[in-house]
Amino acid sequence: MPLHSSGLIQTFVLMIRVGIIEDHQHFRQGLTDLLQMADGFQCTGAFTTAEEGIAKLSGKEDILLLDINLPKMSGIDAIAVLKQKFPQTKIVMLTMLDDDNTILQAIVAGANGYLLKKTKPEKLLRSLTECIDGGSPMSGSIASKVLSLFKQYIPQKNNEYDLTKREIEILHLLVDGFNNQKIARTLCISYDTVRNHIRHIYKKLQVHSKSQAVVKALRENLV
Repeated sequence: MPLHSSGLIQTFVLMIRVGIIEDHQHFRQGLTDLLQMADGFQCTGAFTTAEEGIAKLSGKEDILLLDINLPKMSGIDAIAVLKQKFPQTKIVMLTMLDDDNTILQAIVAGANGYLLKKTKPEKLLRSLTECIDGGSPMSGSIASKVLSLFKQYIPQKNNEYDLTKREIEILHLLVDGFNNQKIARTLCISYDTVRNHIRHIYKKLQVHSKSQAVVKALRENLV
């Protein structure tokens, strides 16, 4: 935001402080040079191993660029340690690895972004700014894989028992601990209608009590 002082306009630019953990010397030096030459960025330190980074990072980094294939401790294993020691620092993976398992492990471990090393310099800098603004920067191909993985791991509703929409509603209320009278009031139907629906539910699920129906509903993700 520009401020006027003694007739001069001063512009305060956000300085994004970035640390690097990367074992490939030339790539590490290239990242360091890029950050040092780019307006609004500062490289606070570049380290060869996760252990060295954990020991020597200043703790003032806004973002840490972290490789995965590192000597000794891997980048993924280092995430938890780094998050605990530097909770305010956002971690962006910068790697050549784009297999589903590695991506999933990094995200589950707490990575704030996932970029491939082939990312162009200008895109990398934009991604770091995006991360500071609260985003989760990802290379295009990685984002597509994450969406695919997300869909893959969403539990699908199981309706192989041919439950009707109303029966599923009632089963859901049973799981929530509602008794027959409360179900009737909630759905604005009669008590006898509720009982009939519950009998049909028992028959379709091949159970004999509410507790058995609830257990089966939860175990088989019916609601």
